[in-house]
Amino acid sequence: MVDPHETPPALLELTTYLLSRVGKDARNRLAELLAADGLRLYHHAALAALADFGPHTQRDLATRLRLDPSDLAKAADQLAAAGWLDRTRDPADRRRLTLTLTPAGATRLAELDALARGVQDTVLAPLTVTERATLHGLLLRLHR
Repeated sequence: MVDPHETPPALLELTTYLLSRVGKDARNRLAELLAADGLRLYHHAALAALADFGPHTQRDLATRLRLDPSDLAKAADQLAAAGWLDRTRDPADRRRLTLTLTPAGATRLAELDALARGVQDTVLAPLTVTERATLHGLLLRLHR
């Protein structure tokens, strides 16, 4: 009997296809965990960017994360309501909002990072520590 879930061998020969499938699986696993807390991947990304790069205007953070500004505005509303970021208006231009990570946001980010690392460990379980480091290095090169 034919397995209806078997991937066509021609696709398995395409590295880009494999990257896409593995990436999609990892993304979906993390998205499910975040959704259980009412969060999305961009909430995690916003907190991480503020932790790594410091305060941003809302528009600059949207640009950095490649998000539509209106989507980031909704996310910032949610993150601010949870107490994970502060928003302050620029006195020179009241339309500009600066976003800053709060201590509670840093704590929440550490929890989200732990979730992400758990998913990473699950997805990369078939690889040795050395293979994981090699894969990471190669993906960084491709990303840059």
